[in-house]
Amino acid sequence: MNRRHVFRVLGRGVGLAALAVAMAGCAGMDAPMETASAAQVTDYRLGSGDALRVIVFGEEQLSGEFRVDGAGKVAMPLIGDVAAKDRTTREVEKEIATKLSQGYVRDAKVNVEVMNHRPFFILGEVRNPGQYQFQSGMTALSAVAMAGGYTYRAKEDYIFITRGNDPKKELRKAPITTTVMPDDVVRVPERYF
Repeated sequence: MNRRHVFRVLGRGVGLAALAVAMAGCAGMDAPMETASAAQVTDYRLGSGDALRVIVFGEEQLSGEFRVDGAGKVAMPLIGDVAAKDRTTREVEKEIATKLSQGYVRDAKVNVEVMNHRPFFILGEVRNPGQYQFQSGMTALSAVAMAGGYTYRAKEDYIFITRGNDPKKELRKAPITTTVMPDDVVRVPERYF
């Protein structure tokens, strides 16, 4: 074998290896882009793990801090379980007031606020991947900042996201400005070149 032939064979092997790396980098590229309607955020919907402060005005013994349980319910004194999962705080307020008005408190005035939200998750090319506390108005970029910023290998122009409220748990490609909600899983991809 002459030297020229050896370099030609090695060159093909390096070329194939580079092609394999490039193809691996494109593995997530075919994920569908998140549409504007899917990214739209409506009112915050409660879920298991949210901590709530319920205030029944004039009734201190009925007020307090409660957690949405695994079944998506809040156990309240006197009235029992109140469905909270996938509902807004206003909807829960109305139900609590209605149940209390049925023989317990005349003209009940109720306020419900979220004390601690469920977490979101971030992984991939960030310095500190893991679980973080959700904050209202979060974008993928602010989630990256919470996780210590990008690593030197990060692709910074988009992310992949799996929505916590998506029953199919479909992986979608989204811009870095997309809104992040509790239970979402954000993945920052790696760049190869």
